[in-house]
Amino acid sequence: MLRFYRDFGPRFVAVFVGSLIAANAFAAPCDLILSGRYVVTMDAQRRVIESGAVAIRADRIVAAGTRAEIDRNWQPKRRIDRPNAMLTPGLINTHTHAAMSLFRGIANDVNLQDWLNNFIFPAEAKNVTPDFVRWGTRLASLEMLLSGTTTFTDMYYFEDVVAEAAKEAGIRGVLGETIIKFPVADAKTPEDALKFTERFLVRFKGDPLIVAAVAPHAPYTNSDATLKAARALANKYNAPLITHLSETKKENDDMQASRHMSPTELLNSLGFFNGRTVTAHCVWVNDRDMTILKSHNAGVAHNPSSNMMLASGAAPVPEMLKRGIAVGLGTDGPAGSNNDFNMMEEMDLAAKLQKLVRNNPEALSAKQSFEMATIGGARVLGMEKEIGSLEAGKRADLISIALDAPNAVPMYDVYSQLVYALKGADVIDVIVNGREVVRDKRCLTLDRAAVVAKAREYGLKVAASMKQKH
Repeated sequence: MLRFYRDFGPRFVAVFVGSLIAANAFAAPCDLILSGRYVVTMDAQRRVIESGAVAIRADRIVAAGTRAEIDRNWQPKRRIDRPNAMLTPGLINTHTHAAMSLFRGIANDVNLQDWLNNFIFPAEAKNVTPDFVRWGTRLASLEMLLSGTTTFTDMYYFEDVVAEAAKEAGIRGVLGETIIKFPVADAKTPEDALKFTERFLVRFKGDPLIVAAVAPHAPYTNSDATLKAARALANKYNAPLITHLSETKKENDDMQASRHMSPTELLNSLGFFNGRTVTAHCVWVNDRDMTILKSHNAGVAHNPSSNMMLASGAAPVPEMLKRGIAVGLGTDGPAGSNNDFNMMEEMDLAAKLQKLVRNNPEALSAKQSFEMATIGGARVLGMEKEIGSLEAGKRADLISIALDAPNAVPMYDVYSQLVYALKGADVIDVIVNGREVVRDKRCLTLDRAAVVAKAREYGLKVAASMKQKH
């Protein structure tokens, strides 16, 4: 026996150990490994990993690195190999009105006040119901998921129904129940809206996909008392507060004339920013306003398509970023301010808009624009420890984007390709909270044909309602 071990033992041990390594016997178990030509992590070092991979266990990322490293250390139940694609964090849409997808194109080429008062508010009064909101959110979620958005921030009515539809679709949502001074579909008074909102906050507290929020529409559509009450309610539940702020010059001029303050200064005087706050637009903010936003760590949702379409102006995004203000990107809602939910388009426009209005091609880079669509958007929502980058411990929200389409080749710079060349239609796979929701450009959670058919049906109803006298 000793002679056998002396002659054959070392060779036997080497073969046995080699076979264990070959079989990856010492690797830790995980549920899924995604690999691609590049992994764009958006971590603190902004690592771009060639021939990279991401390992997922349950709803969390457990590792991101080279494919060789991930394969050596992790043994998956399933793997998705995309050698002609890049993996990136899921895109974060920081401002939407999702159910307004059913008003897509109802009023275009008009100014904001005309759009609101003569088209949107009348259309909403005649059409918005829980069923309308459910199907509108399904339509928006389908569009967002297929183009790479994994988190959206919403402000609308029947937000509990928005949450139900978002969970059904498998998309992450920061969802704000609208509070406004006149009667709307789900509340006759601001007090009713606040009560509705509190029930909403209680129901979805701790949900893995839904962050319930409080959403007073704007300073000009709410009283001071309502704005204060909204802040108090949000703080009671440690919830975000979402509002429109300084979207148009008229809004600013009217506030200066009536209150001798900017909208930002008014909100600050009311203690509105004393807590987690997301402000949409911030087109007409000055140095004092930006100082206030930064001092309270308020996030800004920049909406380039909407601001361009309504001729609202160009937000001072480079100045905000230099000050360290968290800035994300949003699509706003269809119906005239923007008619789609395509975040790839917003990244492209965000960079180009700043270059144009400043006559400076270096005003906002592709990398900065992609940051706003991912980790910057996460900062706006106060969720940068959970989403926005591909790092161990974070929620598994990621997408794969094809690199073999005509518009994708050749490639010299990852960020330039992402922002200026790749399109929402190039997204192949989408994973939210560790769950595959899009595979091979097909949504796995929603019945596409049924959603599109219902949208057409609602389109006929809305068109008929707008022909009726107000």
